[in-house]
Amino acid sequence: MVDDVRLMERTERGRAADLLRFATAGSVDDGKSTLIGRLLYDSKAIFEDQLAAVETVSAARGDEYTNLALLTDGLRAEREQGITIDVAYRYFATPRRKFIIADTPGHIQYTRNMVTGASTADLALVLVDARKGIVEQSRRHAFLCSLLRVPHLVLCVNKMDLVDWSEDVFEAIAEEFTDFAAKLDVPDLTIIPISALHGDNVVTRSQKMPWYEGPSLLHHLEHVHIASDRNLVDVRFPVQYVIRPQSTRYPDYRGYAGQVASGVMKPGDEVMVLPSGFTTRIAGIDTADGPVDEAYPPMSVTVRLADELDVSRGDLICRVHNAPKPAQDIDALICWMDEAAVLEPRRKLAVKHTTRSARVVVKELQYRLDVNTLHRDESAEALKLNEIGRVRLRTTLPLLADEYRRNRTTGGFILIDEQTNRTVAAGMIIDAG
Repeated sequence: MVDDVRLMERTERGRAADLLRFATAGSVDDGKSTLIGRLLYDSKAIFEDQLAAVETVSAARGDEYTNLALLTDGLRAEREQGITIDVAYRYFATPRRKFIIADTPGHIQYTRNMVTGASTADLALVLVDARKGIVEQSRRHAFLCSLLRVPHLVLCVNKMDLVDWSEDVFEAIAEEFTDFAAKLDVPDLTIIPISALHGDNVVTRSQKMPWYEGPSLLHHLEHVHIASDRNLVDVRFPVQYVIRPQSTRYPDYRGYAGQVASGVMKPGDEVMVLPSGFTTRIAGIDTADGPVDEAYPPMSVTVRLADELDVSRGDLICRVHNAPKPAQDIDALICWMDEAAVLEPRRKLAVKHTTRSARVVVKELQYRLDVNTLHRDESAEALKLNEIGRVRLRTTLPLLADEYRRNRTTGGFILIDEQTNRTVAAGMIIDAG
């Protein structure tokens, strides 16, 4: 009986860790919000009062059907225009896996929102309208997903009901997109024909497309393998908070709390603390549920060290022979997100990298990238809203960084306007040296 209880506890912990974050992208009116609404509805992930509210709004708008897109288009401006502006996050679960969905905008002027939604995604869904095929926005979003190193990409050819479930139409779109994806860094590509409005191939296989032999979208989402996507080689533990409880029960307790960015940590491992360079061993790893034998991403834990070292927020715990080189000169790709100002050389900003904060100056704008043609404009003098470019930065404090392609957590950062405290850019480190 005790063994059964322990098995159940381990199973529950495994299920809790099996979380898939995915983002939807595509051109306007390709059906992203309808697709998510269909996933929520067919997987029984919405409450009766939510469905009733959607039915009421659908009737008020004059829709002849229950408009499931309203489940995610939460802003009034979105409902009035019938488009998605903000990034709408939704949560649902099936017996096999838990999901967090980021419904990102399709309009070109909301590129920054799409970057925000896809930056933490394990998988990206790019929707295309079967009648229109691959359009500029489809290529743009696929490129942004590859730029953000999203490990898995799914192309959903939507509205197959409007092309009479044609296999020829689907194959032509699939071939065109596959050829384009070959130019990008897309490690895993899956293409599925669907009808989000009617639910074909969304949760269950459709009988109207017998020529398609692949899985439904939900089946693919439930079974796509994401464990190997995490970097389990390079131990990176940014210290977020020093825990020293003032109590007689734990008079000598000193722990360092944070989230494991990559690698596997175990008690007894020899580690190094950066930027000081002092070495020690891990004395123990604690969680809210008690001590554990190992920690791995994305676990939030408290690490206790064998020696009393001067460790504070912004420091990094790593392996002795596998450590990032502290760097103040950074080459990075920047997505500019501020409407009021531009990014230009000599501009001074604040940088937030993992748990470390510093100030930064833009030394050079090397080029602006046209994400539609992949052309590099080396004559660009500034980056405006939603534009992406490569810059060289100089920081006041060394960043403990990796290349973004190697580690999305320690390779990413944000830039902040110190006067307004607004986040003005998201960055991906190309080289830290």
